[in-house]
Amino acid sequence: MHLTILVWLPALAALLAAFGSPRNVGKLAALGAFITLGLAIAVLAEFDTGQAGLQFVTDVTWISALGIHYKLGVDGLNLLLVVLTAILFAAATLWSSAREWERPRLFYFNLGLAESAVLGAFLAQDLALFVVFFDLMLVPFYFLVGVWGGRNRVAATTKLVIYTLVGSLLMLAGAIATAVLAARGGQQLSFVLSDLRARPLGLGSQEWIFLCFAAAFLIKMPAFPVHGWMPDGYRAMPLPVLAVFGAILSKVAAYGFLRIVLPLFPGASAHFQELMLLIGLASILYGSAMAFTQTDARLIVGYSSLAQLGFITLGIFSLRPEGAQGALLQMVNHGLVVAPLLLIVGLLAQRAGGSEDIRDMGGIAFRAPVLATLFLVVAFATLAMPGSANFAGEFLILLGVFRAKLVIAIVAFTGVVLASVYMLRAFIRTMHNRVGPQVTSREIGLADALVVVPLVALIVAFALDPQFGLKRSERPVKASVAPAQLVGKATP
Repeated sequence: MHLTILVWLPALAALLAAFGSPRNVGKLAALGAFITLGLAIAVLAEFDTGQAGLQFVTDVTWISALGIHYKLGVDGLNLLLVVLTAILFAAATLWSSAREWERPRLFYFNLGLAESAVLGAFLAQDLALFVVFFDLMLVPFYFLVGVWGGRNRVAATTKLVIYTLVGSLLMLAGAIATAVLAARGGQQLSFVLSDLRARPLGLGSQEWIFLCFAAAFLIKMPAFPVHGWMPDGYRAMPLPVLAVFGAILSKVAAYGFLRIVLPLFPGASAHFQELMLLIGLASILYGSAMAFTQTDARLIVGYSSLAQLGFITLGIFSLRPEGAQGALLQMVNHGLVVAPLLLIVGLLAQRAGGSEDIRDMGGIAFRAPVLATLFLVVAFATLAMPGSANFAGEFLILLGVFRAKLVIAIVAFTGVVLASVYMLRAFIRTMHNRVGPQVTSREIGLADALVVVPLVALIVAFALDPQFGLKRSERPVKASVAPAQLVGKATP
């Protein structure tokens, strides 16, 4: 399987669709997204779980003078994230195709370009190439929010761009410094990740470069306290755009810690372990508390995501294989959960006169039992109900943190309790109680069900067999964490 086709097909399909009739551009873009999904499933089917290292590798010298390669590859670290990206962008494009958009050609082109950028970031095996795709992700979302966003979209776009650009510039400086410092002693300049892993940097260099990458990734996730762009961004984004943004783009940052930071800067990862664990813990507590106090359904999901990303950060920086595996599993779980959750929020708002305030909703469970059941399954998955894949992910994360830092693990348990409070509150308020003054009780339509039902079915399937993801990620996750774990054990 040539991974270049997988990466660039969504953007190319959306570009070709733009030359067609505006009436059919959404259907053609959706067709391209589903063909991309088919290719991603083919990669999953052909992936050899017994083979170590990268598979389906594409490696072409891009800029020889700088040692930059166009290198793509798949292993257990990014396999499920690539498939998740294809699934959720296909769902978002199909959802969008059932609705009217101003300038539809430009809208679908930006959506396709966003998918190509995300796939490229997950598959990149060259540090410079990763930075290029990481920054490219910002371009389509700048237009998707700025042109098709809701109220206060200009302020939201400005915040998003400023925060992300600051992080991106820091990461660019860190990437250049990594390659230059690794090339000392007459070695050839290279940005290829495998070359950089073989040329470890001194601890002093690792520490300041680590901080550059950590700032970029924590802003993108987001994490407390660098989440200032999130409230305005979540309110302003068009719903299908928000679904892929909240479900996928934050995972690129978390994945960057596992793919880049831990293997290249193991000494710094061990040195700043407690700092990163405290940031993760603060994100859990702050996000959970804010989710409980919000009445805007989007912001409940947004702050819930902030808390979940805090758990993912804890798992990664437990510097334990079980914690990191739980973090990777939770990345997939959270993506599968948050996308249908946001789409359901949109359906509830349609039935509440356009309001996304949970105080204006309520009382539709008996007249819309299918919609209520779908919401209930997603809500239970969000609060990590035993038997769900989220439960397995959080269990592994807390197990890793328990073995690394006992006190932090004990405090982090409160995040599990708080999640049950704010998510059950949101479900009961939107589905039961009195019917809101402008609520029209009606069942989910066929077109919307074609998007939401398969996503919920995937949540159930993954809950029944979380080992499907764990067995594919075990070996590369151990390899990613091992250098930092060894440094941590050697440090008194």
